[in-house]
Amino acid sequence: MQEDRFHPCTESAGDSHKLVALAQMRMPFGAHKGKLLIDIPEHYVVWMAGEGFPSGILGEMLRTVYEIKVNGLEYLFEPFRKRSGNYGREQL
Repeated sequence: MQEDRFHPCTESAGDSHKLVALAQMRMPFGAHKGKLLIDIPEHYVVWMAGEGFPSGILGEMLRTVYEIKVNGLEYLFEPFRKRSGNYGREQL
């Protein structure tokens, strides 16, 4: 009989490719244009949430960044930053 246990690192992580894409995505406009979405200050993401996120994939990504930041889960991005120093920042 297979043990029915919760494995948070695999079952609740969702699509890891989406997390990688999120960690690499840059803000295409506004006061933080060119910054990685994960590096946009929380107060700005909270403001955007109040104004309404853009439609499409950018809006979905910003909504995810918002949820991660307001719930204190920013540590989820640390593996991406440690992997290559300041992950993706060399492109600024």
